[in-house]
Amino acid sequence: MLRNLNYQNEKSSLYLIPTPIGNLEDITMRALKVLKEIDLLYAEDTRVTRKLLSYYNIDKTPASLHEHNEIKRNDEILSNLEKGLNVGIVSDAGMPLVSDPGYLLVKSALEKGYNVIALPGANALLTGLVMSGLKPHPFVFLGFLDSRTNRRKHALERIKYYPETLVFYEAIHRIKKCLQDMYEILGDREFVIAREVTKAYEEIIRGKLSEFNELDELKGELVVMVEGYQEVIDNTLSIVQQVDYFIQSGLKKTEAMKRVSEMTNIPKNKIYQEYLNEKIKEEGKK
Repeated sequence: MLRNLNYQNEKSSLYLIPTPIGNLEDITMRALKVLKEIDLLYAEDTRVTRKLLSYYNIDKTPASLHEHNEIKRNDEILSNLEKGLNVGIVSDAGMPLVSDPGYLLVKSALEKGYNVIALPGANALLTGLVMSGLKPHPFVFLGFLDSRTNRRKHALERIKYYPETLVFYEAIHRIKKCLQDMYEILGDREFVIAREVTKAYEEIIRGKLSEFNELDELKGELVVMVEGYQEVIDNTLSIVQQVDYFIQSGLKKTEAMKRVSEMTNIPKNKIYQEYLNEKIKEEGKK
């Protein structure tokens, strides 16, 4: 077990600095202070970051850190931390690492013993979730689904029975097709789209997945939220009957047992043993 007091040592620090997701005023005083004081700054898109720095009169020249050069930059940034320099990373908008690069760097910095300090701040998924009207917790954040239809559908099949509210990011040119796939795989659930969060044209769209064809062409950044799976099952059914219920609904035997285990908090191995024993008894009566 390793323990580290981020603010009680003299180690170099890697700062994860959230930036506004639309409205440039949505940045903390602490984030601005850190941006001014760090020795080096790396940004997903230096052009976007320079606009923010200019708006707040911060004299800093960011270097690039994006998905195509993250591995290459990794050693460079670790070398700077080794020299005693404090480094900050920002993404185009919101919290670094959330559907953005930086994970490999954070993992490497922690393995080397440096401080990794995340500042609180703007985040599109949480902002959209709390004003969606859907159950805010528990929730599962899935980021961007695969652009390829088969893989997207496979991912939706995997989470079909999650009871948590599902949260995604999605591109505007795929949103209607994505909602259609969700309707086909998840069924007709409530969904909410938070578009252009914090910007002048912020819009909240609420409906049922079956209404996907009614959606007009959209512009901007999207957070998509879908209500979790809600199964109504007769509590008077035995464990074996519950497993059979899900098998008849189309699940494989192992998937059905896992689902019953999740619903009853009974270990899967006990459900398997009870199911096996009951089936053996039924066979013996024939």
